[in-house]
Amino acid sequence: MLQTSLKHILTEQDFQDTLRSNENVMICCGRMGPMCIPVYEVMDELQGDYDHVAFRDMEFDGPIGHLIRTLPECKSFRGLPFTVYFKNGKVVRATTSIQTKDQVTEILDAEYAARAAK
Repeated sequence: MLQTSLKHILTEQDFQDTLRSNENVMICCGRMGPMCIPVYEVMDELQGDYDHVAFRDMEFDGPIGHLIRTLPECKSFRGLPFTVYFKNGKVVRATTSIQTKDQVTEILDAEYAARAAK
């Protein structure tokens, strides 16, 4: 299990339930490494500002990592993490490698409308 404060997707059932239960989902599939940890930290920081988005992590090398690794949108990716944004169960964006808070915020705002009012 990844050592983050995010909710973890550990089984295929978790994955399916998350997509079914949430209109907007951001999943970061990675490891506890230097390219992934900053993305997990950004996600954790943004959770409070984006109540309408489910932020989750998933182990890249775990038994269900293939659910993200084999997506057509990720087939050319070479760097970790693979970050996938879903809307109504469908992939709307996928990125690879480290992402800054500004980059993640730009995608969240574009794909899931402006952030929720606080």
